[in-house]
Amino acid sequence: MKILVIRLSSFGDIILTTPVIAAFKNKYPDSKIDFLVLENFKDAINGNKNIDNIIIFDKQKLKNYMDIKNFAKKLKKENYDYIFDLHSKFRSKIIANTIGVKTYTYKKRKLWKTLFVKLRLIKYKVDDTIVKNYFGAFKDFDIQYTGEKLEFSFSEQDMEKVKNYIDYPVISTGASKNTKKWPIEYFAQLINLIYEKYNKKIVIIGGKEDIEDTKKIEQLVNDKCINLSGKLSLKESGALLSKSKFLVCNDSAPFHISRGVGTKTYVIFGPTSPNMFEFYKNDTLIYADEKCSPCSLHGDVRCPKGHFRCMVNITPQFVFDQICSFKKII
Repeated sequence: MKILVIRLSSFGDIILTTPVIAAFKNKYPDSKIDFLVLENFKDAINGNKNIDNIIIFDKQKLKNYMDIKNFAKKLKKENYDYIFDLHSKFRSKIIANTIGVKTYTYKKRKLWKTLFVKLRLIKYKVDDTIVKNYFGAFKDFDIQYTGEKLEFSFSEQDMEKVKNYIDYPVISTGASKNTKKWPIEYFAQLINLIYEKYNKKIVIIGGKEDIEDTKKIEQLVNDKCINLSGKLSLKESGALLSKSKFLVCNDSAPFHISRGVGTKTYVIFGPTSPNMFEFYKNDTLIYADEKCSPCSLHGDVRCPKGHFRCMVNITPQFVFDQICSFKKII
C-alpha cells in the first residue's frame, strides 16, 4: 500500500501528525508513506522513521490553480492507493482531486463556528483534540488512537552544534501572534527567580523574529542567561531540548518540539484553547482560565478586550512555583 499524507503547515500541526503516522505504520509495516509539506516546515517531519519520502510544495513556484494542478499531475504518476488530507484547504483539495484516488480528510471545525469566533460572537470551544481528529481520518483502516506521543527527529550534527549548552533550563519567548506571548518582563523575572534559587543560567531559544525581545531580556537579567535566539535551527533546538532540564514556553512550535523529544515542558496558554491537546505527566499547563478565554483560534495582534488578563494574571512567581513543585528537576 502506498499513501500520500498532506499537511502543508504549520510546524506544530505537522508534528501533531506523527502519532497517527506511527500508528498506521505499526498496523501496516509494509506500507509506503509519502508526506507533502511546504519547504518552510519540512524540518517538522524530515527524518521521521515512519516517512519514506518527503515531497516539497514550493509555494513560490506553485502560485496559481494551474501550477498546483500540474504539480499534482506529476504526483499522480506515483500511483498512490490513498490520500490522507490532513490539511483540508484549497491547495490540498486541488492536489487530491487531481490525483484522483480515494481521499480521507480529518474533521475540521464547522465554518459557522470559525466565523462566529472571529466575529467575537462566541468563545472558542474545541470539538476534540487535533491529534484525535487526525486519527478520525484513518478510521476505515482500523487505526486505534494511541495518545499524543509526538516524535521529533534530529541528527548527530544537530547535537554537536548545541553540546556546550545542554543540561540547562530553557525558555522560548516566541509565538505566532502577539496575544499568545507571555510578557517579556515576566520571562525576565522568571529567569531571575530560577537563577537565585538554583544558581543556574537559563538558555533562551527562538527565531530571528524573537531577537529584539530576547535582547530586552538580556538587559533585564544581566549575565543570568545564554541567549541563542536566532542562532539555532529548529532541528538544533530539538537536540538542545532533548538534553535540557525543562522548557518554559508559549503555545508555539517549541512546545510541540519539546514534547516530541520528551522534555519536561511548562506551556503558557492565554487566548487559545488548551483543549486542542492532551497533557501528560511531562506536560504542565499554565492557564489562568479567564472568563473571556479562549477568545481566539490562533491568537491576535492585540487583546480584543484591551486588558490581556489571560496572560498578565499568570505571574512569574506562579510559574516558578510550578517548576519548584518538581524538586528534582534542577
